[in-house]
Amino acid sequence: MRTLKLPSGQSIPVLGMGTWRMGENNRNRQSEIDALRHGLDLGLSLIDTAEMYGEGGAEEAISEAIRDRRSEVFLVSKVYPHNASQQGAIAACDRSLKRLKTDYLDLYLLHWRSSIPLAETLDAFERLQQAGKIRSYGVSNFDVEDMEEASQLSSGKAIATNQVLYNLMRRGIEWDLLPWCRQRGIPNMAYSPIEQGRLLNNRTLQSIAQQRGVTPAQVAIAWLLHQENAIVIPKSSRITHVEQNYAALELKLSTEELATLDTAFPPPTKPVPLEML
Repeated sequence: MRTLKLPSGQSIPVLGMGTWRMGENNRNRQSEIDALRHGLDLGLSLIDTAEMYGEGGAEEAISEAIRDRRSEVFLVSKVYPHNASQQGAIAACDRSLKRLKTDYLDLYLLHWRSSIPLAETLDAFERLQQAGKIRSYGVSNFDVEDMEEASQLSSGKAIATNQVLYNLMRRGIEWDLLPWCRQRGIPNMAYSPIEQGRLLNNRTLQSIAQQRGVTPAQVAIAWLLHQENAIVIPKSSRITHVEQNYAALELKLSTEELATLDTAFPPPTKPVPLEML
């Protein structure tokens, strides 16, 4: 598995398993656990979650999937903005650790901004790091102005990543946010790489996929894996999807294919407001 270096020095896999909308239905629980365990067997050691996902249900499912395998996993979770006060973030992290049945997170993120001062949240993250409960911390859904503000704070200098919406249909961050982060060695984690399935009906993607004998989802993920300093976390609730996601690691798009995708999904030519799902 190819990895990137976080500013903290930690290595993080470039492809992982996302868990948004998992842990919401007990009928799907075992199949979700099986999919995550299968991903670990393949070498997909990065698992991304949040206290929001299934209101803790995703974290509880993950705890079963990683039981006796914690040392294999790069585990990421996120705190709700309304829990992101200094004491609130520490308490939220403790609850996540309890649900995940682990004593530390590899990476802890602020899910998005709220009215709580950013300095307060990042100070809480710094305290959690000093206590050994998290190894690195970062943010999610931050635009350039947010990142600039955070970088001015003493605790903001340790921000390890920014998790944002990024896929072929959502390339606005290429104008300013991606270059800003790359200049500072901060990887971006791309969520919703297939735009919740909406990308899969695109004729250009379908054409490339058919010619290469792969799926449109694999082409979309492979395109992101071609981007500098990007980490990709597609949803991984089914074994078949996990296997297809993993296979995208070996899909090397040609210069011509990349150019064709640029024509079908043009990069931005001016600033674009940060998009979220």
